[in-house]
Amino acid sequence: MRITVFGAAGPTGRHLTDQALSAGHEVVAVTRRAGSVAERPGLTVAVADATDPAAVDAAVAGTDAVLSALGARFSKEAVTTYSASATAITGAMARHGVKRLLAVSSSIADPNWRPTGAHFFNHVLDPLVNRRLGRTLHEDMRRMEAVIRRTDLDWTLVRPSGLFEHPVVTDFRTAQDSADGVFTARADLAASMLRELEERRYVRAPMGVITTAVKPNIAKLIWQEGVKKK
Repeated sequence: MRITVFGAAGPTGRHLTDQALSAGHEVVAVTRRAGSVAERPGLTVAVADATDPAAVDAAVAGTDAVLSALGARFSKEAVTTYSASATAITGAMARHGVKRLLAVSSSIADPNWRPTGAHFFNHVLDPLVNRRLGRTLHEDMRRMEAVIRRTDLDWTLVRPSGLFEHPVVTDFRTAQDSADGVFTARADLAASMLRELEERRYVRAPMGVITTAVKPNIAKLIWQEGVKKK
């Protein structure tokens, strides 16, 4: 299968690209920065801004599926990366007849998501980090979801919980809407997306994904994912 990966130079996009190539897929790796993704067999690098309709159109043409792993940092200012890129990507897919789309969102987009037994997270970290520091980012994720839902594509909204780095794929669990857990390793997020690409269990539905085998250091996670410039 020929797959276009948006955000290929980002932390999740790198896992997606590596895993997709290892599984035998052809990958069009879309990145804004020339030189941020190295050429290798099976990989085509497309330098493009994911909010630029013309650039996105060229990256999507001729592919079988699109996987978006685009991300943005927490900001006090309005965030538009997710919704603007979703508008450009879904428009290009419609023009080229590409039906399958998987886009990374967040468990926060499910208003009913409250991990079982996670009192400190539910009552301290979630209100402070996600609902306050990450408010503008998650508002735009919800706008992205709305843009995608209005299409007739075979979409899946992929909703991880707190993202963290882990070098290899571990045990993970998926569920419709959101999964009951606090953390998701990026390697597991990528693996869940590629599995869903094959299995199609959550077409036109959100898919929550959580890691069950390992947990991150919470302070390090907040710093790396919400504060430190990537």
